[in-house]
Amino acid sequence: MADHSEEACRRVDVGISRVFELFGKRWTGPIVSVLLQRPVHFAELRRAIPGISERMLSDRLTELGAAGLVIREVDEGPPLRVAYRLTEAGRAMEPALKELGQWADTYLRPESGGGC
Repeated sequence: MADHSEEACRRVDVGISRVFELFGKRWTGPIVSVLLQRPVHFAELRRAIPGISERMLSDRLTELGAAGLVIREVDEGPPLRVAYRLTEAGRAMEPALKELGQWADTYLRPESGGGC
C-alpha cells in the first residue's frame, strides 16, 4: 500500500530531482535541442548556441556523456574532428522536451529584448 503520510507527501520525487539536476544547468537544454536535430561537430554546436564558451560547452557535453545521453565520436581526419550525437536515452527525451516547449509557449511570457 502506498505511503500517504504527511512526510512522504512533502518529499520531492527523486526522478524529477535528478532530471533538474542535469537540465537545470544553463546551456544543457539548448545543447540537447541542437543534438536532437542531428549529430554535430563541436565547432558547429558552439556556433549554434550563441553566448556559450568552449569551456562551458565542453563541460556540459562531458556531463551529458557521463549521464549516458551523449556520445563523443572522434574522426581522425585529417583534420581531427570531434562530433557529438545523442544516445538512445538522449533521443528518448524528445517527446518530453517538445511538451515542455509547448507548455512554455502557452504559459510563459516571452522575454523582452529580442531573441529567436
